[in-house]
Amino acid sequence: MSQPAFDFSKLSPEQRLQLIGELWDSLEEDLPPLEPELIAELDRRLAEFEADPTEGRPAAEVIARIRATLR
Repeated sequence: MSQPAFDFSKLSPEQRLQLIGELWDSLEEDLPPLEPELIAELDRRLAEFEADPTEGRPAAEVIARIRATLR
């Protein structure tokens, strides 16, 4: 792994999350617009989740399952 341009190892988790948010927000103007089909799919998935939030799985569970299949 390459050396990061900025040493963030001494930042707290909260500070790291804030930095991620600030970096993401700084890219907003430079990102290409989303395709209408993608927007429609994201809206559909959000509506499906909001209709029954118990159907979802925690991210940690999904990530663990994916990692297990990759081993």
